[in-house]
Amino acid sequence: MAAESGISLIVLGCDGSWTGPGGAASGYLMTVGGTHLLVDVGPGTFANLQLHLDPLSVDAVILTHHHPDHWTDLYALATHARFVLDRENIPVYAPGGLAERTRLEDHAALKWHIVTGGDSVSIGEATSTFRRTDHTFETLAVRIEGAGRVVGYSADTGPEWSLTELGADLDLVLCEATYTAEHEGTAGHMSGRQAGEQAHRAGARRLVITHRWPTVDAAAVAAEAVAAFGAPVEQAVIGKEFVL
Repeated sequence: MAAESGISLIVLGCDGSWTGPGGAASGYLMTVGGTHLLVDVGPGTFANLQLHLDPLSVDAVILTHHHPDHWTDLYALATHARFVLDRENIPVYAPGGLAERTRLEDHAALKWHIVTGGDSVSIGEATSTFRRTDHTFETLAVRIEGAGRVVGYSADTGPEWSLTELGADLDLVLCEATYTAEHEGTAGHMSGRQAGEQAHRAGARRLVITHRWPTVDAAAVAAEAVAAFGAPVEQAVIGKEFVL
C-alpha cells in the first residue's frame, strides 16, 4: 500500500446497490500521507480491509448517505474494535440521522460527527469537504485533499448535480457509473456516459468509474465513459490501488 508522500486509494468494494457473486458494495481505503480513512463501508468491505490494513490503523470513517449498501459493515468495524482492539471513539463523519439509523449511535467504539453540504473537516493529514448530491436522502460527495493531491468522490448521485462543485483541480475523480445510457432516468444514479461528461466538465485529470450494478456489462459502461470523457477511463475493481 502506497502513501507517505501522496494519496493511495484502494477499492474495498464497488458493486452498486447490491453485491454480485464474490463482490462487495461501496467502500474505499484512502491513505493521505500517513492518515488512513475509510470512505463508505458497505457489505463485504471490512473483510477486504483486513487484506490491506490492520483495522487498528483506521483514523476515521466517512459515510456518504443512508443507503445500507454504503454503511452496513460499520457493525463489523465497531464489533472488532470492541472485542479485539479494545478501542473507543473512532471518528465517524456522516449526514444527520444516519447514526440513529445504524443503531450504533451509542456504541463506545464510535464517535459520531454530523456533516452536511459545505462543511470541511481536517483529519490528520487530510482535509475533507462535502457537497450535497442529486440523490435520495442527504447524500454527500467529498473532496479529499492532502499531501499535494486532490481526490473527488461523487458518492451516489443523479445527473442534476455537478462534479464541478468539488473544484477544478481534481487529480482523480471516483465517480459512480451505475449502468448504461438506456437505463438513464430509471434510478437516482448516472450512466457511464453521464459520468464521463461530468468528469470532462470538471477537468478531472483521471476518471475511475465505480458503483456498477453487477448485472450490467462492465465493458459497455466503460466504453460510454471513455467516449464522453475523451480520455482513458479506469474501472474500480476490488483490491485495485490507485496511487497519486
